[in-house]
Parts: sequence; C-alpha cells; structure tokens
Amino acid sequence: MKRYFILFIIIFSLKPMQAQLFSKEKVQQSVDIDNKRWSWGYFLGFNSYDFHFDYKEYDSNSITGREIAVDKNIGFNVGLLGNLKLHKNVDLRLQPGVNFTSRGFYFTPGNGVNADNRYREINSTYIHVPLLLKINTNRLNNFRPFILGGISYSTNLSSNEDNKDDNYAGQFRMTTNNYNWEIGFGIDFYLYYFKFTPSIRGVFGLNDELVRDDIPDSIYTGNIDKMTTRAVFLNFTFQ
Repeated sequence: MKRYFILFIIIFSLKPMQAQLFSKEKVQQSVDIDNKRWSWGYFLGFNSYDFHFDYKEYDSNSITGREIAVDKNIGFNVGLLGNLKLHKNVDLRLQPGVNFTSRGFYFTPGNGVNADNRYREINSTYIHVPLLLKINTNRLNNFRPFILGGISYSTNLSSNEDNKDDNYAGQFRMTTNNYNWEIGFGIDFYLYYFKFTPSIRGVFGLNDELVRDDIPDSIYTGNIDKMTTRAVFLNFTFQ
C-alpha cells in the first residue's frame, strides 16, 4: 500500500514538471521568491534506511564471522526549512525534521545463532538536522535544477543504547547520537503562489552506530568492525 501511495505522490509531482518543461507559456511565476534574504517552508517525504557493515576477518573456526542482512522498508519524513540566500546561485539551508523508519535484521543462522532468535525488528524515530549548501543553475522559465550537499546530526530516539539487555535477550542496540554527510539533487518549480521542490538525497553515516553485546566474541556482534547508516530521502518541499 505504501508503494502505491508513493507512486501517486510522484505522478502528482510530475504534473507541474510537465507543464513547466513543455508549455509554451514563458511568463515567470513567483518572481520575487528568490530575491528574499531569508525564506521559509516545510517538507514531506519518504525514506529508506539501510546499514553498511565492515566486518573483521572471517574465521571459520570462530563462533563469530556471521554477516547480517537488512530488510529495508519505506519510512516517512516531515519537517521545516530555513533558507539563507548567500549568492544568486548559492543558498545555505537548515532543514530539521523527524524521520520515522523501520528495518529488520537477519543474523545468519548456525554457529550458535538459533533460527528462532535470528531476526530483529527495529522501529526508529530520528530527529534529523542537516545543514546543506544548495548550488543552483540560472532560472529557466519556471524551473531551476540544483545540487546540494552538507553534513547532518541525528538523534535516534529509539536507540536502546542504555538498555541493559543485548542480543542474547533479543535487543539490538545502537548509539543515540550520530553524524552524517549528505549529497543530492532536485528541481525548483515556480508555481503561482509558492515554490515546489522535489529532491532526492543520499545520507552516509560517519560514526560507528553499533552498541556491541556484553560478550566480546558475541555470535551476533563479535565480528562487526563498524556499522554506519545508509539512507535515501525523497522529499517534497513547499516554500
């Protein structure tokens, strides 16, 4: 059902794109919106969170060395936008929001991992605060492509970091405070009353987010050298 809803949103967003790209109308709309030093807005969107694992050297004689598979789902983003115009083609923007996501972890069975205890469902809520530099092309009629990139801080409200239980008790723990770098692109569409912006952005974690089990050679986390976030955001901004 989520996939059909996302498809509907994308198709809906393509209507103004088609009108801007193929219409013969050359009258510019929302002419003054880019002349403001400060501007504000909000966004709605979707996310797909994943993890990247770096493993220690595999040892077939060890109870560790088992990889983790991630079952990704579609999550939801909502937040606010503050935009500072630095130059005709350069903006600095702060885009704090709340991200809701869900993932599943599958530990490889065997070497002590019980088949009934190999799955973890992780429901996470992130307070996500990116600081992004947006580089725009010159405006073309009523649309303008751009690229953007920067850094972000996120707080995982569902991290379980302080939980005394670990994977042996069915609890997968992650750090609360995390840091990322981000890069993406999008297109500004100038409509009659506001600017509509679909964009896609990749998020790449910098710090190790895994809270390891209390046993150093844990069959669940003993062979993981580093675990970092990977995510894709599809946002629709109204400014």
